[in-house]
Amino acid sequence: MKLDILVLAAHPDDAELGCGGTLAKHVALGHKVGIVDFTRGELGTRGSVPERDQEAKEASKILGIALRENLNFRDGFFQNDETHQREVIRIIRKYRPEIVLANAIYDRHPDHGKGSGLSFDACFYSGLVKVETTDAGVKQDAWRPKHLYHFIQSQFIMPDFIVDVSDYWNIKMDAVRAFKSQFYSTESKEPETFISSPGFMKLLEARGQELGFSIGATYGEGFTVRKVIGVNTLQDIR
Repeated sequence: MKLDILVLAAHPDDAELGCGGTLAKHVALGHKVGIVDFTRGELGTRGSVPERDQEAKEASKILGIALRENLNFRDGFFQNDETHQREVIRIIRKYRPEIVLANAIYDRHPDHGKGSGLSFDACFYSGLVKVETTDAGVKQDAWRPKHLYHFIQSQFIMPDFIVDVSDYWNIKMDAVRAFKSQFYSTESKEPETFISSPGFMKLLEARGQELGFSIGATYGEGFTVRKVIGVNTLQDIR
């Protein structure tokens, strides 16, 4: 299956938190969207791997994406090295996305910055014909996505552009809440974490509103780019 948009994310729930509204919007516009999580979030303080797996399935249904896979990298200990790059290259060549969305370039969680670098390097090397990979025993052709954008996570980074997700904010939040083991719940007896506090959900809402307000919308999601952005005409800029 060829994808229009592929999200490469360090943990299950990274995609929903960082770009869930953008994904829901593009699904509604008819684009084929997929998510590949690097790890199963096994080091998370709350919840278990089976819970996270099921939550990821539920969130995927809410977003309406075409597919979701997990590479089973070691949570906390995966590296941006040849072994991991080749696995990500295999995925990029398998789904041949036009656009890749990846973790924030830096964040409070070290895996997010690592995931960002791994995605960036793999997208480049995936376009080199002399980097050989196979999938199911079949040699893959080189493929480089046209664009790589990094979503913003818990640490604020000034965005290079913002997507209006006003009509899809509720879908995003429903997908986030599908990860009920990770976020605030009066019923949970597990230790409180940075993202399970009531304040985190307020932060998510406030940031969405702030980014939206800055472009004249109700809600927005911000992205950064590692290259200069070009437009055809001045009318393309909102």
